[in-house]
Amino acid sequence: MSDIRRRLTLSEMPAGEDATILAFEDGRAVKNRLASLGFTPGVRVNMTQNYGHGPLIVTVRGTRVALGRGEAAKIIVEQGSHE
Repeated sequence: MSDIRRRLTLSEMPAGEDATILAFEDGRAVKNRLASLGFTPGVRVNMTQNYGHGPLIVTVRGTRVALGRGEAAKIIVEQGSHE
């Protein structure tokens, strides 16, 4: 079984894929807002809906969260197997 990992922003992830949050690209206010929604480094997320424009829906900690594309572009994730 292949262990392929790829770093990208959350906004680049295709629907149906899983990834692990690595870091955030912006200041403290954005980090605090995202942390209050459950987005913290090390957490697994699933891209539930990403049409390539407009908001996206991400499942994090068992909850679906709608994020703006700009916010999602500031979340660095690692996509691939982490078993």
